[in-house]
Amino acid sequence: AGFHASSQAVDLSGKSYSLILDFILDNSKSNLNAYWLGRIDYSDAWKLQKVIQQNVINEKINNVILFLEHNSVYTLGKNADLNNLLPARPKGIDVIQSDRGGEITYHGPGQLVGYPIIDLKKYRRSITWFMRSLEQSIIDMLNEINICSARKEGLTGVWVDDNKIAALGVRLSRWVSMHGFAINIHTDLSLYRGMIPCGISDFGLTSVAKLKGKDYPLLYISNLMIKNIQKMLIHEERKKVEYV
Repeated sequence: AGFHASSQAVDLSGKSYSLILDFILDNSKSNLNAYWLGRIDYSDAWKLQKVIQQNVINEKINNVILFLEHNSVYTLGKNADLNNLLPARPKGIDVIQSDRGGEITYHGPGQLVGYPIIDLKKYRRSITWFMRSLEQSIIDMLNEINICSARKEGLTGVWVDDNKIAALGVRLSRWVSMHGFAINIHTDLSLYRGMIPCGISDFGLTSVAKLKGKDYPLLYISNLMIKNIQKMLIHEERKKVEYV
């Protein structure tokens, strides 16, 4: 089919919800269409994902990936244990029940959130493949900025030694994904003290800034991620062609 995609995220930061949505619905013709939304509320981003997902399901647009950062929020996965939300958490941070898989997580400024809205029917109908591939694309991106990371057997996410640097949680509808991943770039890690991240109490947390001693712009990291996600999709597309 030949893979053509945007190699850089289109910058829609600071635009209104309706302008963002109109632009995405009018312009997502490539195999993978990437957008940078800047700082956006969790509920707005969630609403946006649902509309985009419906349009991808109905084949009105092609795959989309949204990159953004959220205002501080704790979100609960469908089966999250409320005991993982601690009484000591900072007051004034919203807690939102979401429809993704996974446990509780924190989103906030300085954390790069990626929401891939991708039709897995074009690649592989496997949520496990998709999750592992997203983890791999994060590992490859971190490698490019000289951070050595890995998976942990039996756990979701990306780790640097025993510290988690990226969390994942997705939801599929008719094999089209939504929600996605969150990578700590220059996140205030103290805000994680209000919860047991993803229900795992044995391990700590880290961020790119903590490991590298410098702040990378989120848009720069987004563009590295686009390249690595494209690689994973192209690889799968080629494999599919070879096996036909």
